Amino acid sequence: MIVEHAELTVEAGREEDFEAVFEKAREVLAEADGFRWAELLRCVERPRTFLLLVGWESVEAHTVGFRESERFQRWRSLVGPFFAEPPAVEHYRELGARFAG
Repeated sequence: MIVEHAELTVEAGREEDFEAVFEKAREVLAEADGFRWAELLRCVERPRTFLLLVGWESVEAHTVGFRESERFQRWRSLVGPFFAEPPAVEHYRELGARFAG
């Protein structure tokens, strides 16, 4: 499995609206082939910054299957207007099971 790591910077004063809209955007993500899970985190020190983590079956499931689909256009039309700058996106490969101590 691959984890998409996307750092999202939201325009000042629109953070709560972004959080509300993201619930609809999460539903669009969940429809994508190869989607496994999604988690949105908000930075404590930089409250305009959010971390989106998405589990995908493969990098291609995200970069081709989702990004080249109409679902991506729907997702971007929901969340894109809130972005203060383009998201920084990277992909990570899992190295083992999650540790929960």
